[in-house]
Amino acid sequence: MAGIPSAQAQKGYRPPAGYLQLGKPDQEEGRRILEAFRATGSMGIAGDYYLSFELRVMPRRGDEHSYAGGMWGSRNANGAISRVTLGSGTEERRLLVQNGPQPAVWTSQGTPGGAEVTMLGVSALFTPVADGDLTAFDLQMPYLYWTDFVYEGIARVRSRPAYQFLLYPPADFLAKYPALTGVRLYLDTQFRQPVQSEQIGDGGKLLKSMILQELKKIGEQWIPKTIDLRDEVTRNRTRFGVTGAALNQNFPADLFAPAALAGAAPAPAAGTVVPVEQ
Repeated sequence: MAGIPSAQAQKGYRPPAGYLQLGKPDQEEGRRILEAFRATGSMGIAGDYYLSFELRVMPRRGDEHSYAGGMWGSRNANGAISRVTLGSGTEERRLLVQNGPQPAVWTSQGTPGGAEVTMLGVSALFTPVADGDLTAFDLQMPYLYWTDFVYEGIARVRSRPAYQFLLYPPADFLAKYPALTGVRLYLDTQFRQPVQSEQIGDGGKLLKSMILQELKKIGEQWIPKTIDLRDEVTRNRTRFGVTGAALNQNFPADLFAPAALAGAAPAPAAGTVVPVEQ
């Protein structure tokens, strides 16, 4: 329940809530807001979908470079699920990302026939999937389902109102990765999309930010277009930019089976991917 810390969380640093109005915001209202969002999925896209994307790595020092990727998304009995491919050939990295109350991530790397599928442990979620700042934790966003949270009120993010939450890791997660003490989440009040999240470390130090820079409307559906990931320690940035979208798809359930990661995912039918200009 909101506002009830786990016993283990209390042993170390626990980021204090920063309320945005006089008096404590209605925590029951906050719970309803989060539950409504959880019902729609972490990307806020209805039905099955495919997104092609470019992952642009922008280090503070050094040359920029990019990777092409694809994301197949759906929902199952456990919540939102997505299959992500990054790179190509022998360097292709594949991930299966299960969100929801029982999150999990599986990965494989290599070519069909030679790829081994493994489940990632908590610490491995924070390893970059390429050489930029995108991690499996960023794709999974397990904090969306953490039950220990405080609703802090309504903030302004990029001149728009957003519901602000401070969420705390479960004890078992914190025991395996104590560097993360909390995540501050901002949900747009209109689109009910995550517009920003901030990973918080010991002593309240800001570790990393994820910022939704732009949305794109495809038909009647709004989708994320550009998301920036910023390492607040190194000041490096990585940009996730959607280059194409195929909505209202109908993927077979076995596409999202962990064992299927050993093989390549099929491309959407020709002509169904709508280009998204960057």
